[in-house]
Amino acid sequence: MTADAAADRSWKGAALPRLAAYRRVATHDVDEAAEQIGRIFCPHGLQPKAETARDFLALHNCAAFDGFSINYVEYGGVVTIDPGCLDRFFLVQLPFAGAASVHTASREVATEPNSAASLLSPTMPTRMVWDNCAQLILLLDRRMVEQRAAALSGRSVQPIEFDPAIALSAERGSRLRAHMLALAELAESLAGEGRLSAVAAADWRETLLDILFQQPSGGLSEAIRLHSGKSDALPKAVRRARDLLAAQATEPLDLSELAAAAGVGIRALQGGFRRHFGMSISDMLLDIRLARLNAQLLTASPEARIIDLAFELGFTHLGRMAGAYRDKFGEPPSATLQRVQRGRFTN
Repeated sequence: MTADAAADRSWKGAALPRLAAYRRVATHDVDEAAEQIGRIFCPHGLQPKAETARDFLALHNCAAFDGFSINYVEYGGVVTIDPGCLDRFFLVQLPFAGAASVHTASREVATEPNSAASLLSPTMPTRMVWDNCAQLILLLDRRMVEQRAAALSGRSVQPIEFDPAIALSAERGSRLRAHMLALAELAESLAGEGRLSAVAAADWRETLLDILFQQPSGGLSEAIRLHSGKSDALPKAVRRARDLLAAQATEPLDLSELAAAAGVGIRALQGGFRRHFGMSISDMLLDIRLARLNAQLLTASPEARIIDLAFELGFTHLGRMAGAYRDKFGEPPSATLQRVQRGRFTN
């Protein structure tokens, strides 16, 4: 069956599919849907409910960019989708029509339009049931998200899991919904070409990551507040010194000046950093610089050079910088830059 023929068959779903110029899959065949959509997302089980099997329809439209994509997926009838662990990406699922229940390792989430969306983490086993459901889906590259978590929290790259429920009535849920709709509208304005300038793609990555990390994520949320100096549990002097380090990260470290500005002695400040951050002042400065280097690599222009970015951030020994970057982000800075450049030229 052709894509047009499949799309013309009526069912009780969304009145107007989004991202129509980016059609990837349109079929009434269950096996074909599982295979083709599995190539775009990940292999998964797909099982229509017997009573609604005659209504089965699968549509998938996908506009892919550097490190993220915006997708429109709808299923006719009631279908069970079993992807297990997503492995390579995070998914935000925003319902347009119908309803869906999402079962993760930790809880069950019921979603429907204007009420609740879902956020799937790659290491969390997931099983879903869609009931005549159409959803706008945001895909975010796992490594990109985990590297940003490392930059924000002071930790090395490690698996992270978000709360799977997103209340669309809450401010952060409403903001996420608005930006997903705006991204879909932008993709539609590109008339199926799916190309953004390097600057625009970088801006969208930063915006989407910022919004994602407003969602609850267990201990990570508190680690981010603590490492950024925003935790209420931090003493005033330690918070002040952390803010000064961030503001003067490209300048040489002067412990005497830092302690004087914070209003305490050097040893008291060093003890405060180890007690509250679990690292020395110099290690904190290194972590801030590494986080900024990672952010700059993710938004780098095609002609950017790592050596130039590193020197601007105060790094004087490239070998030690590269080793510290690898320890924190799980890959050398050259690999981060190459991944961004490769994505830019393949979309």
